[in-house]
Amino acid sequence: MKAFISNNRLMVLLMTVLWVKTFTVSVVTFDLALNRFLEMLIFAVNPMAFLLVVFSVGMLFSKRIQPSYYFLVALAVSGILYANAVYYREFIDIITLPMLVMGGNAGDLSTSVVELVQWYDVFFFLDLAVIAFFFKRKRDWFTLSRMSLKSGAKIYSAVAVVVLTIVVSGQVVQSDERVHSFNRDNVIKSVGLYNFYVYDAYIHLVTASQTVFADKDDWTDIQNHLSDTYVEPNRDLHGLAEDRNVVMISLESVEDFVIGETLNGEEITPFLNELIEDSFYFDNVYDQTGQGKTSDAEFMMHNSLYPIGRGAVFHAASENQFHPLLKKLGERGYESTAFHANDISFYNREEMYEQLYYDDYVEEKDYEVTEDINVGWGMLDIDFFEQSMPYLNDMQEPFYGKFLTLTNHFPYELDEEQHLIEPFDSDSDIVNRYFPTVRYTDEAVRVFFDEMKEAGLYEDTMFVLYGDHYGIAETHYEELESFLGYEVTPDESVKLDRVPVIIHIPGEEDQAFHSSTVGGQVDVLPTVVNLLGLDDQEMYMFGSDLLSEDRDEFAVLRNGDVVTDEIIYTKETCFDAEDGSERPFSDCSDAFEFGQSELHYSDQIIYGDLLRFDPEQLDPDED
Repeated sequence: MKAFISNNRLMVLLMTVLWVKTFTVSVVTFDLALNRFLEMLIFAVNPMAFLLVVFSVGMLFSKRIQPSYYFLVALAVSGILYANAVYYREFIDIITLPMLVMGGNAGDLSTSVVELVQWYDVFFFLDLAVIAFFFKRKRDWFTLSRMSLKSGAKIYSAVAVVVLTIVVSGQVVQSDERVHSFNRDNVIKSVGLYNFYVYDAYIHLVTASQTVFADKDDWTDIQNHLSDTYVEPNRDLHGLAEDRNVVMISLESVEDFVIGETLNGEEITPFLNELIEDSFYFDNVYDQTGQGKTSDAEFMMHNSLYPIGRGAVFHAASENQFHPLLKKLGERGYESTAFHANDISFYNREEMYEQLYYDDYVEEKDYEVTEDINVGWGMLDIDFFEQSMPYLNDMQEPFYGKFLTLTNHFPYELDEEQHLIEPFDSDSDIVNRYFPTVRYTDEAVRVFFDEMKEAGLYEDTMFVLYGDHYGIAETHYEELESFLGYEVTPDESVKLDRVPVIIHIPGEEDQAFHSSTVGGQVDVLPTVVNLLGLDDQEMYMFGSDLLSEDRDEFAVLRNGDVVTDEIIYTKETCFDAEDGSERPFSDCSDAFEFGQSELHYSDQIIYGDLLRFDPEQLDPDED
């Protein structure tokens, strides 16, 4: 071994530096629950499995080519590590291959990269620059040697044994009851960051082929699951908003913790607070989006299916058949339009909206977006609503209008003269800027409601407002604690994933009430369906009516975390939902397993395009 190292100093040095860097960055950056020594040990050596393979390949090349190969590999590996570290800072997730396929449409990182990059990021690549500098100065010291498969049979065999041992050990140390593919943290712990992409490529191929191999039996199993878990909606409120127009508003990045709160003595959401008094308000609904964020929330609002865990369902399922809300409303004569002051191709909406049965859409080119109202991801929300009204007025009643707000989008930029509330004062610019943009979106909704009243459309419309996903990432929770007034423990971190859901039906204020039932975004559509008087059993929905007294209080997040009125399961730990104390896993096991089955069956529908096997979708000749 000593002679081998002496003859391959450049390779060994680069490999060792990358190994140490990967482990250090992973421990510091990624929030992984490494609860046992053996888990930590396997996590530490996992990167070496990948590095041994890619660097040992270099020994097959000539000594003239080896330096370029080794430095290119080192640069690529450092780039993967850096990209994930930057992405994790805001989105608490790993970049998956479907996100790379999405390219520009996955723009969360690319459009906000300036905000996420830090001065100390230079250290991700400084080590390579230093080694390259000394390599040119002291080239003779950085020894290289070529080794064919035949001459180096013992070395390559040893590498194979070490790699296999590391990979197999990663699977063995994970407890069977808690490992699941829906949580990328567990995959990273068991196989390592770099091997994750090998695993992810395998999963990508498997899921891509599911449509080809799916059959009617798969659909039958899911029908049985949905039938067994069906919850009767609140029949007393059935049809309360029948034949009314429907306006659905996606409140970009609005979390429930701002509702009813003040900052420096001023209400953060004064209009929403007032609206809630006369509306159905649900304060215990959880963000269930995946990497598709806003588009995932849209998908759930139309289908009550869970989004996929890798990439965006708007990309993966744009040719699938669905039973969405607008199909049923279209049968009742509703005209439907989506309003979004961004390019319609963003997140593949141009294709996906057809599958969701939209009649039309109003996009960026249909608005007059001048420089003074163009902020971050699109035009200011007040101008967005005001410019949307002429299109809404031209729609035939009854209509369905979907509005996607943009001002409260990361990184929460708003000119000072547009502030309606002062920023917060903390060490995080993100946290500080979040409150003025939330306040601006609240004001924009007030303006829209006033416009609806002036247009004579308010009384005949049901309004559904929902937060699409979290706004403040876990990486900023330490600074957010000074606003919240309490420590954000793991269970409280899950609770911060709650988003507001408000359903306002003018003239039915006496019927409205405030509910704290535990639910998720998949539960919004069944609630809307019941209020509109539609037959919920004609639609295949995983959620249940939030107004039903018979529903189980339950939500499963896209990463596999589960919440009920009694427990919270997250980071491989079971917590009491009330006091946050730790409980044995057995107290969470039933909810955990049910959450796994929910995500599994929903994924099967999407990846296998299983709704095409529904008798209503089949042509008579195919049945």
